[in-house]
Amino acid sequence: MLLKEAFAKEIKDSRGEATIEVEINGCKASSPSGKSKGKYETPSYHKSLEWNIGFINKTKFNIEINKFDDLAKLEKFIKEKAHLKNAKQFGANALFALESAVLKVLAKSQKKELFEIVSNGKKITKIPVPVGNAIGGGLHSHNKDHPTFQEFLLIPKEKTAKENIKIMNNIYNKLGKSLKSKEKNDEGAWQTYLNDEEILTILKQFKEIKIGIDCAASSFYCDGNYSYKNKILDRETQIRYINSIIKDFNLFYVEDPLDEEDFEGFSKLKKNEKNIIVGDDLTVTHIDRLKKAIKLKSINVIIVKPNQNGSLLELKEIFEICRKKRIKTIMSHRSGETMDDSLADYAFGFGADFIKCGISTKWREVKLKRLVEIEKIVGL
Repeated sequence: MLLKEAFAKEIKDSRGEATIEVEINGCKASSPSGKSKGKYETPSYHKSLEWNIGFINKTKFNIEINKFDDLAKLEKFIKEKAHLKNAKQFGANALFALESAVLKVLAKSQKKELFEIVSNGKKITKIPVPVGNAIGGGLHSHNKDHPTFQEFLLIPKEKTAKENIKIMNNIYNKLGKSLKSKEKNDEGAWQTYLNDEEILTILKQFKEIKIGIDCAASSFYCDGNYSYKNKILDRETQIRYINSIIKDFNLFYVEDPLDEEDFEGFSKLKKNEKNIIVGDDLTVTHIDRLKKAIKLKSINVIIVKPNQNGSLLELKEIFEICRKKRIKTIMSHRSGETMDDSLADYAFGFGADFIKCGISTKWREVKLKRLVEIEKIVGL
């Protein structure tokens, strides 16, 4: 396939904020936008969204791309044409949307599914387990008196995506009634004025799921302390507190429980076959931070967000490192999403263990629907 040209434009994400969409030969790809960002994330655009749109629209690429690894040719071209030190300086949102559109066209030209191009012909035998944000707090909440933790997550236990999604929806609807909540946050999670432990007490009653939290601790960390509604904890007390709620509420999933700089603190948190410590702001989908987290035994699971990095080639390398080092992987959405459903293809094609894409609202549901389609296509 000869990539000659691409067309880029501004669209609105689920929060009504500007993001980029790229179209090539009728195939469209777009990038989400994060609200809760790790400070080490790759910038979304090079100079601005407008600059990236202008660059893509005026550039004649003339690059032959026949397989996933040929994205290296595209990245080399962008680096040289835009006079960058590396392709990621092009901007993570822009680079991801462009590369994703290229892969969609490649799949269409070869009459394959996108996940088949991503997997490079490797047979994938597992479907990612969905992780659903059911109740929200932190920076994702519109309530002033919100829970401190950013997300309260449902991780179902069934073998198929279809069954797991049904369980998530059933519990999500029950939670809406029990919380008497009529408002949803940016990710479609229920809003509430309950505190963290009150919410965990409610979730503990549902035996069909494992419980997860995204603390997003950097958002309430300042000058060495963690500020909750009713208490302020220093670093060591925060570590003890997280370990205690893991035990008290039988938490399976704990994401970003400490500040994004505290690799050593992460290593002091309980990790075994019954629970996982997940790095997101800590690792921001960057290889160097992943390697540091592995070396210091900070995590046993990493969040992978395509638009935190931008390069799908680096995402492939991240998954390879994780398989080698036995680190589980979670392909994740962002709070500001688009109707692009390709996250499910990337999760399956790269062999992710989990996919985190919400539960409710059309922007989340389209990705879950695609996951079920993939499951049906491959016969899992």
